[in-house]
Amino acid sequence: MQEELNNFARNEVWVLEERPKDKNIIGTKWVFHNKQDEHGVVVRNKARLVAKGFAQVEGLDFGETFAPVARFEAIRILLAYSSHHKIKLYQMDVKSAFLNGYINELVYVDQPPGFEDPRKPNHVYKLNKALYGLKQAPRAWYERLRDFLIMQGFKIGKVDMTLFTKDINGNLFICQIYVDDIIFGCTNEKLSHELGDMISSLDFKSSKEEYSSIKKNTVEIFSRNSRWHSNVYEHLDADVDGKPIDQSNYCSMIGSLLYLTASRPDIMFSVCLCSRFQAAPKESHLTAVKRILRYLKHTPSIGLWYPKGAKLELLGYSDSDFYGYRVDRKSTSEGAICLGDP
Repeated sequence: MQEELNNFARNEVWVLEERPKDKNIIGTKWVFHNKQDEHGVVVRNKARLVAKGFAQVEGLDFGETFAPVARFEAIRILLAYSSHHKIKLYQMDVKSAFLNGYINELVYVDQPPGFEDPRKPNHVYKLNKALYGLKQAPRAWYERLRDFLIMQGFKIGKVDMTLFTKDINGNLFICQIYVDDIIFGCTNEKLSHELGDMISSLDFKSSKEEYSSIKKNTVEIFSRNSRWHSNVYEHLDADVDGKPIDQSNYCSMIGSLLYLTASRPDIMFSVCLCSRFQAAPKESHLTAVKRILRYLKHTPSIGLWYPKGAKLELLGYSDSDFYGYRVDRKSTSEGAICLGDP
């Protein structure tokens, strides 16, 4: 917790002032999380101070909140392209990224619980930069990083606003942003290290970490749902007369599986089909999800493969049935698109 507040002081996030009478004061709270490695061993205890963004008033505490986020398809294309051109990719994780984004609105927050100033207990903090939990925080961080990269000569993508490219003496430099994660690489590996040093000049606190393995994510998802397994599969429909189940639990399972589809397109169709029934899940829908989990249990190492030197060709396949979806009798199409060797 003290380390988190030290980041606030170093980044000059806020200033302690007297409580204004005619301003909305947003509360704050602490959020704790234990980060684990692939063996389930706790490697770091994280404490994050967040603002209670639900108390913000539109037009007063925030305006535009949209921030571009890289799509999984864009990251897949980046990986395929880099593999074809033998570009070594690096990942940079920016710690406390949102604390680096400047905000245009006048925002006040309460002092952190447990760390109130004993001499000024009724004072509040006026924010100079974004705080986690604020609705405009992701946009503020993206705009700062975007402006910095453009100043360094990068060109922003016309279709994908999170992709930045730069030509350096015939060497192609690519950089993809996914919130507080930066994926970058260059045909000249030496220039990749220079970008890391260049971003460090912004005084960001960053660390280079390895990508989470596909197997680790699969094992984590199954371990959380280890008590569910089934050998039954039925054609899904609304099942109006079926027995209802816990909605929050079902939605949590679907959310975990949707995250995994980034590297496991083989379960994409089944997971998306099950996700259609999150509003009113029944036992039959849970049975289908159990079947997906059982499949994952026995295939933890399956994932996308990007071989070096593969031909960069775009191949596609599609198929559809005729009003096969029982709920609304619409046709369902399926397809597969491969960039490189299938």
